[in-house]
Amino acid sequence: MKTGLGLAISTLVVISVGMLFAQSGPPSGVTGAAVINSGEAKWQHDTSDPAGSESSVLREDAATGALELFVRYPAGHVFPPHWHSANERIILLEGRMSIQVGGTKKSLEPGGFAYLPAKEIQELACVSSTRCAFYVYWDSKLDFNKVSGN
Repeated sequence: MKTGLGLAISTLVVISVGMLFAQSGPPSGVTGAAVINSGEAKWQHDTSDPAGSESSVLREDAATGALELFVRYPAGHVFPPHWHSANERIILLEGRMSIQVGGTKKSLEPGGFAYLPAKEIQELACVSSTRCAFYVYWDSKLDFNKVSGN
């Protein structure tokens, strides 16, 4: 039973990621399918990024502003309470994360998926002793709105 559930979840993740590609078209500047392994991705650290973090833009849709990234954050990194105008999807690749949305706090393990609805306050943290690496997708232009008092 557990194996069947794992296979079903894996299949849903693959279908969901495939649907994301189908809905928004190919990566910016690419005229077809995109296949990018994290080990081959172009990683960068922007000056406004937290120390020890890096990201790789996988795709950006010029029409909608939708954005897909691979990101890495060091162990212990905490994202302050915030919200986005876009829906957010995360697939954890390495580490362990804590995610709190709407007063419910859950752990995300490697291979796990999180959907965070637009305009809902979220708190995330890399709670593993190793870095957290994940795929993240916002379905429209990305913004970062800190919650007052945090």
